[in-house]
Amino acid sequence: MVEPPHNRLASRRAFAGRIVKVDVETIRGPDGSTLELEIIRHAGASAVVALTGPDRSDPGVLLLQQYRYAASGTLWEIPAGVLEPGETPVECARRELLEEAGARAEAFEHLTTIYTTPGFTDEQIHLFLATQVTVGEPRPAPDEFIEVREVRLSRALDMIRTREMQDAKSIVAILYAARYRFDR
Repeated sequence: MVEPPHNRLASRRAFAGRIVKVDVETIRGPDGSTLELEIIRHAGASAVVALTGPDRSDPGVLLLQQYRYAASGTLWEIPAGVLEPGETPVECARRELLEEAGARAEAFEHLTTIYTTPGFTDEQIHLFLATQVTVGEPRPAPDEFIEVREVRLSRALDMIRTREMQDAKSIVAILYAARYRFDR
């Protein structure tokens, strides 16, 4: 459970962009000290472990090899994206699965919600498991450079172990699904 912010003494918006806002906040810390913090404000996001095929012992998982400028290249990821105003996390998961992977799912199960980097951002990502998935044509946004691949769950776990997959949300979601849904 997250505690409410300690005594906020002042706050000013330093930057407002398309995806993030940056606030500089002066707070009274738990020990009574005065601290100035830079906080990145984010609307939140959803991410989806999409399972394909009839093999329940080692199902297929839809992965994206996506170009990420900030990471200086491509990363293996699960479909994910930012919540739009008024959109629920499951609606976002459904939309992003369709846009990025061209897939639809009959069932979505909320796995967990994580803070990405709580030292400087309030961003939370809602992680979902999608089942009964059918794959079609992806429709990525113009600024998304994505290749969709289906791998077995065992291969995705091996990609985590060998550090071939480095995206934190994807690692957490796949490990969570593997451990708590497939007891691996």
